[in-house]
Amino acid sequence: MDDVKIVGTLDVTQLVFYAFVLFFIALVFYLRREDRREGYPLEDEATGMVDTPGGPLSRAEPKTFLLPHGQGTSSPERWRRDPVDIPAKRAFGSNGAPYVPTGDPFADRLGPASWTERMHTPDLTADGRLRIVPLSSTDHVTVSPRDAQPVGMTMIGADGKEAGKVTDAWVDMSEHHIRYLEVATPGGQVLAPMAMAKVHGKRGVVVIDAIRADQFAGVPKIKQPGTITLNEEERIVAYFGGGYLYADPQRQEPLI
Repeated sequence: MDDVKIVGTLDVTQLVFYAFVLFFIALVFYLRREDRREGYPLEDEATGMVDTPGGPLSRAEPKTFLLPHGQGTSSPERWRRDPVDIPAKRAFGSNGAPYVPTGDPFADRLGPASWTERMHTPDLTADGRLRIVPLSSTDHVTVSPRDAQPVGMTMIGADGKEAGKVTDAWVDMSEHHIRYLEVATPGGQVLAPMAMAKVHGKRGVVVIDAIRADQFAGVPKIKQPGTITLNEEERIVAYFGGGYLYADPQRQEPLI
């Protein structure tokens, strides 16, 4: 028995087949647009300007994420960087050549001292409390008596000179370990990453070989006492990270 014709020679079987083909094409477009929300359109690696605008497969609306604890929303498009003029030059004539600083690499966000623009709000615990706080502000977290107490010790830089005194330790309330050491320097209070510090309890000193003692004065400072934002964390860690290459000109030379 012949299938029932709907219009002319178009029957139900053909209609279902055409519907499936259209659905499949639409599905391919949808999936390709979804997996190209971030990172598209492509940008030039040197200038950050749009390199390839992209076609209909890369024009999905930017993702918007709901932030916890009433912090609003965030979108990757919000953090797209504007073109910047970095005071540096290529080591040799190639797009893959490393940059050589011509100014202050710590301030110019160059190489290992580079940082990304994170949110200007503090990191929070799962229940909405400040995640990183000074040890002196909490009464239920202490340094184990089996470990050396860094507070009160002398901070020593990469040049072996005194940078200041450790006045407090900032602890992670989610993971219960020290994240930063607060150091009183001639230029004011600064935070130093604990992950880059070596505590010598018998000598009563803390050594950070990332930067020289005089360079502690240039560490980015926090704006609000007792609170550190994600953006401030990013900049502080980048400053110390950049010291492993830029603190001493000799560190930029080959080992052999």
